[in-house]
Amino acid sequence: MLLLTQDAVIRCAHDGRVDVEPLNQAWVTIEGRLVLVEKDPEGRPIHRCPEVGAMKPCLTTLAVRDGYSDLVRIDQHRVCLDTVTGLTDGTPPGIVVYTVRDPGQPFVTERA
Repeated sequence: MLLLTQDAVIRCAHDGRVDVEPLNQAWVTIEGRLVLVEKDPEGRPIHRCPEVGAMKPCLTTLAVRDGYSDLVRIDQHRVCLDTVTGLTDGTPPGIVVYTVRDPGQPFVTERA
């Protein structure tokens, strides 16, 4: 599983883009790009979710359900992997997920 950097593309199921910056750590990088850690994808704004009309568009990410490393930590925070997924505040409630489309780097992996 690949580690996420600040260049990662995370989107809601409707294709709105999650904004992960600012990040919770500023000293570990991969090719000069900061690595995402625990809580970075949570409570973040979602831009340009096209779900409109009778449905509420996704505006914010909720807690990560899966995708934090059990092995690698930065300053006691688990790093984010390309398996990060969670729910958004969009409708229908409890169904719309956000997922990683691109980890932002193709090199550094976590191996068990």
